[in-house]
Amino acid sequence: MRQYSSDGGEGARSSAPTAADRGWDESLYEDRPAPQSDAPHAGSPAQAGTPQAGGAGRPVAASAAADPQHGDGGRRRHTQRGGGRGGGKVNAAAAGGPPHRGRRALRWSAIVLALLILATAGAGYLYYQHLNGNLDKDDLNLGDSKLDKADPNAEGQTPMNILLLGSDSRASAENVRLGGSRADRERPPLADVQMLLHVSADRSNMSVVSVPRDTRATIPKCTDPDDGKVYPETTDKINTSLQHGGPGCTVATWEEMTGVPVDHFMMIDFAGVVSMADAVGGVPVCVDNNVHDPQSKLKLKKGTSVIKGEQALSWLRTRHGFGDGTDIGRAKAQHMYMNAMVRQLKAGTKLTDPGKLRGLAEAATKALTVDKGIGSVKKLYDLGNDLKRVPTKRITMATMPWEYGPGGSYVVPKKDDADKVFSLIRNDVAFDGKDKKKAEAGKSAQPTKPSQPKGEIPVSVMNGTGTSLQPPVTGRAGLIAGELTNKGFSQAVADQTPQSQADTTIRYARAEERGDALAVAETLGLPERLVKHSSGVQKVTLVIGADWREGTAYPDSGSGSSEDGKQDEQKAPDSADALRGDDKKACMEVNPNYTW
Repeated sequence: MRQYSSDGGEGARSSAPTAADRGWDESLYEDRPAPQSDAPHAGSPAQAGTPQAGGAGRPVAASAAADPQHGDGGRRRHTQRGGGRGGGKVNAAAAGGPPHRGRRALRWSAIVLALLILATAGAGYLYYQHLNGNLDKDDLNLGDSKLDKADPNAEGQTPMNILLLGSDSRASAENVRLGGSRADRERPPLADVQMLLHVSADRSNMSVVSVPRDTRATIPKCTDPDDGKVYPETTDKINTSLQHGGPGCTVATWEEMTGVPVDHFMMIDFAGVVSMADAVGGVPVCVDNNVHDPQSKLKLKKGTSVIKGEQALSWLRTRHGFGDGTDIGRAKAQHMYMNAMVRQLKAGTKLTDPGKLRGLAEAATKALTVDKGIGSVKKLYDLGNDLKRVPTKRITMATMPWEYGPGGSYVVPKKDDADKVFSLIRNDVAFDGKDKKKAEAGKSAQPTKPSQPKGEIPVSVMNGTGTSLQPPVTGRAGLIAGELTNKGFSQAVADQTPQSQADTTIRYARAEERGDALAVAETLGLPERLVKHSSGVQKVTLVIGADWREGTAYPDSGSGSSEDGKQDEQKAPDSADALRGDDKKACMEVNPNYTW
């Protein structure tokens, strides 16, 4: 994996950095600091993923697999609402200690695997009804300002955005037993794993972006639907958003930060994911050197290994063994594991034991909290089948480009690159850069000339210049509408409707209007790639994005003459550290401090 410099950019790997070397505040994790010597030291008996005193040395993975019916440790449910949702910020000690570090890393894969398991269950109607009772449902968005759904494409297909969350709740005896830290039982849970899964409108590709849990973000005003408590807007680490009324506030925070409308969420706290890895026969992973991290108990030889059980647990929770010893490296390892698991399932790995399948389905549905829009097993089953349509080679995992905040105690989105990643999602452009050719196909058969004189073409101009990192520029819609009027588009008007699309686009509703939209684009100097067919508009609609905050002529980067430059604009930046789903050669780079 790539090593990152202190400003969030790529740097050459010339030494064996520790988290402290990188300026990362180890108190964020409450793990033991990385060793200062060349040899790793032994971990404490209370380290992550290991039972506390009195646990008789029983491994977490084994206990979870042995009793999936009682593996509800992470269920938020209404018992957790009472003791798990508190107001205000938490101190470092409350932010989560070593005992629950491993569980955080498992939740994202549990969500995806739960969907795949449900999609292959093939059980009868009565069994589905039974599983429905296991699911916990919650409101999708608790904020006051909810984004409109994404516009459908020319064929009426709509992209889908699903927020995957992992809670570190301690709101049950079982969760305390599995995760330890009894003192945290009454602490409001944190959303320590957050991934946005974007499925393209035509279901040809999927892009997944992780956000580090310590990203500083604006958490908007949220209202808890159960007790009516109002949490005022604040600025804090994004994982604390779960404490402001539940997962619906984390959804509101993501929409505020990214400008991406979230269609669904799934939240899980599920130790039994290890037994899922066993059920599919293990997952192949690769390391570029022998690795031994005593704190996570990960010990693998150089090359590819098939991991299951406790080894899978160790892989998903290790941090010091990879990269710079922060959550950034761990996210990369999670992406690699997730891709390998999907490949295993798509290659024909089957869960054929009915008893094991039922046990996994029971445990998965008991652990899931979902929004009410997908609050039934049938809807999850359909969703799972929808996701299965995406080819493995078109699945791309990435991490939000980031940089350290002052003092290194948190990270913030890296201004230009993070905006670019979110812009690709907003515009339904794949991270892998393979959409361009498809988008150009068949253009010769579409209208290129205006259907009527400029003065008769209705044009709506909207201001979408605001992003999570910068406020909107006032007056932009009026200025550009005036420019169009001066150049002959006398029916151009400024639309003051709040607009969340923070990217410059020209959309048209009917095929015969494409020539009209192209005429507007040519007048303002916009490239043809920004002209899009959408059934979500009534007339030619220009949205002025954050990429055009000043002037009356569009500042197209790269002058449009460089094919490479255009291609770069249509894929995730290098700082997102993207990993393709079919990359079987990817290996995690091992920190030399943790070799053997």
